[in-house]
Order: sequence, then structure tokens, then C-alpha cells
Amino acid sequence: MHRFRITNMNCGGCAKGVTASLRQVDPQAEIDIKLDTREASVKSTMDTARLEQALRDGGWQAERITA
Repeated sequence: MHRFRITNMNCGGCAKGVTASLRQVDPQAEIDIKLDTREASVKSTMDTARLEQALRDGGWQAERITA
């Protein structure tokens, strides 16, 4: 499971954009968005760095959450 904090994700439209960015690199990913904490949890076989880069390429201010 990969977890990211996305500081510029504020609404449902943002959540759709985050999901779209992640699906570009892994269409099969299971994505859970929590707007109240601005977090995305992603179940994917892709490397964490690749997912993070996809988010940043989409214009999202993403940082990995560890622990």
C-alpha cells in the first residue's frame, strides 16, 4: 500500500484529478481518497516513486507518507 499527502487536493473534483493521474500509470490501481486529511492510499504493483511522479506530473503537491 502506498500513501500520499496531497496538499492541494481540496474537493471532489480534485479527488477525481488525483485518481486520473494515478490511473494513467496503473489503470488497475485501487485508490482510496480521504479529502478531510488530503490523503490518497493506493494499492498498486507500481513503484512508489513512479506513482508519486505521476501525481506531480498531474500538478499535485504530493509527498509520501511513511509509517
